Amino acid sequence: MNAYVPAESRYEKMTYRRCGRSGLKLPAISLGLWHNFGENTPHRLKRDLCRSAFDNGITHFDLGNNYGPPPGAAEEALGEILRTDFSEYRDELIIASKAGYRMWPGPYGEWGSRKYLVASCDQTLRRLGVDYLDIFYSHRFDPETPLEETMGALDYIVRSGRAQYVGISSYNSERTREAVGILKELGTPCLIHQPSYNMLNRWVERDGLLDTLEELGVGSIAFTPLAQGMLTSKYLASVPKGSRADQGTSLDSSELTEDMISRLRDLNEIAEVRGQTLAQMALAWVLRRGRVTSTLIGASKVKQIEDCAKAWANLNFSDAEEKAIDALTADSPTKNLWAQSSEGV
Repeated sequence: MNAYVPAESRYEKMTYRRCGRSGLKLPAISLGLWHNFGENTPHRLKRDLCRSAFDNGITHFDLGNNYGPPPGAAEEALGEILRTDFSEYRDELIIASKAGYRMWPGPYGEWGSRKYLVASCDQTLRRLGVDYLDIFYSHRFDPETPLEETMGALDYIVRSGRAQYVGISSYNSERTREAVGILKELGTPCLIHQPSYNMLNRWVERDGLLDTLEELGVGSIAFTPLAQGMLTSKYLASVPKGSRADQGTSLDSSELTEDMISRLRDLNEIAEVRGQTLAQMALAWVLRRGRVTSTLIGASKVKQIEDCAKAWANLNFSDAEEKAIDALTADSPTKNLWAQSSEGV
């Protein structure tokens, strides 16, 4: 018997937004399992994070085939949680995964070939122990594989029952338009695009991607909305021991210059006046105009999920707030770590 019973009020704690022109709604805040879901994290904590997310109305869990460490470990962990905690609630959940980065040795273990994508999807289904995915993504554009082949594989994955919807991640505006057109001709619409986007990393604005998605009726979900943790209270004073910047995992400590920390402190003051934490304001900023359907958070503590889940409650920014935030962030030197697969293609 399932010992976990989710909070009855969970759907009152979250807002759900329609994804593009589809019939699917996503929570404004989704949980990404990129970090803190590998074998180096206790399973009890992973279970507690997922329970907290669902209790707060977060129904969308986002994975990648290579998430860990080691690659595949995050999917295996969520698969166990699906069996032990969420077995009765599968139809209330949106489970997404992706393939595109290196997963196994040899010429068929990465990028965008039909062989790799279909094999990756099958492996993901086995690790998760589910019959289908709700969303399956091409994780990055493959410059050497015809786009028709990559999109054809996504179409096949839907038609074969492996996934309900498909999406793309980190494709620039030009490649997105091509991919969406091919999928439309095949009869499997592109549901969603997943780009990196936050106050400090605005490549989607320079590239025109948000305009393109709006025109094409494709939804979007932003990853790294907190800039690998920079847009939280964590780095307002210094680099804490054990943090991402300290460990050098996904945030280079060289990004945290005196100038950047000063900007973060000023942003935090704006957030305080708004009655939000810096993390809540950063998430609200990404969601504020309705052009981004949902935004992905990562978490290492339950309280982080509880804090971030409240961000949607205040998505309104005054003109003065917008100008003040732009003055602090529009010229940010923050690097887009995914430039090769987005604006660099």
